[in-house]
Amino acid sequence: MFLLNRFLNRLIRHGTFKVVDPRGRVHSFGNGHGPRAAIRLHDNATMRRIGLNPGLAVGEAYMNGRLDLEEGDIYNLLEVACANLGWGHVDLISRMPAPLRMALKRAQQFNPIGKAKENVAHHYDLSAELYDLFLDADRQYSCAYFAHPEDSLEVAQEQKKRHIAAKLGLASGQRVLDIGCGWGGLALYLARCADVEVVGCTLSEEQFALATKRAVEAGLANRVKFVLEDYRNVEGAFDRIVSVGMFEHVGVLHYGEFFRKCAALLKPDGVALLHTIGRSDGPGATNAWIRKYIFPGGYSPAMSEVIPEMERARLYVTDIEILRLHYAETLRHWRLRFMASRDKIKALYDERFCRMWEFYLAACEATFRYGGHSVFQIQFTRHVATLPITRDYMLDWERAHAPANAQQIAAE
Repeated sequence: MFLLNRFLNRLIRHGTFKVVDPRGRVHSFGNGHGPRAAIRLHDNATMRRIGLNPGLAVGEAYMNGRLDLEEGDIYNLLEVACANLGWGHVDLISRMPAPLRMALKRAQQFNPIGKAKENVAHHYDLSAELYDLFLDADRQYSCAYFAHPEDSLEVAQEQKKRHIAAKLGLASGQRVLDIGCGWGGLALYLARCADVEVVGCTLSEEQFALATKRAVEAGLANRVKFVLEDYRNVEGAFDRIVSVGMFEHVGVLHYGEFFRKCAALLKPDGVALLHTIGRSDGPGATNAWIRKYIFPGGYSPAMSEVIPEMERARLYVTDIEILRLHYAETLRHWRLRFMASRDKIKALYDERFCRMWEFYLAACEATFRYGGHSVFQIQFTRHVATLPITRDYMLDWERAHAPANAQQIAAE
């Protein structure tokens, strides 16, 4: 317990955190004010592993049933931890010498064409029923846009699609590329609301199959085409490019490649929009547990890692918006829906899988509330005069395409 006590005494300054050790002794940390949680550890080996490498070992202990909650739930535990860590804390990798840091990044974020497909399959080629049980009906698996605190998940996801479309400056007949199109919801939305043609590319076989089926069922197969292809192999010229929730899988060493490809595919008067998770505390490293079990090869960039590569690709950054806390609210909805369907998900997989995904959703929500993560929406073009010089056109488009009654979305 010595290593764990030393770690928790340094970490927990605010809130209340209790640990029941394998002998039944209770150890208390914090000042008694704020968030609360209590855990029970079942063996000394788990205590040692957490004391040595908490970023990996806490999640593994919960997954494997070696850590149980005595007070609160897994979100409460992670809330206490993240509220005390805050953002801008220096992790082990950040303290390493620069050459070693870069070598680790090369190993952890190496995503060539074949490896990228394997990494995507790890997460996205799971049971279709799993995603139906906690996502909205359109299967939007990225940050929603909460115009009002009381918005339902369905309303917020529809608002996200409209918010993105407004920034693209769409016109009838344009050709749009959706890089990392997921299950096709955004591509179908753009085709319906703006009379454009869309090509969506994905590396997930499950996403490709469902997106293609959805296009046929919606009567849009003549205007929306999905391809099972790495974006680096896409050819042609596009008026608009959009990428939502895919850039986190690119890897920092491939950013230059990504933006050079965008510049090559984008017409001279084209517009592109990148929607990605980002970090406010500068370059860092993906949490070891998330990298091992949830998103192998994944990394959320700092703005300082993205903009220089856009500049090198000779692209104009024309608008940046930071969506604060919107993803925390999105994840809260997903987590509550997941828990409401836990028995069904356990029947699909097993208890360990449920614990793994509980930890994943709770950890991400706590990180977006306390850890300095947010969502960047970066609009860019090849020429400086492509778009109007004020943002009024975005607001005008959103208002013109808003449903008469937003709540009707939830009922459809």
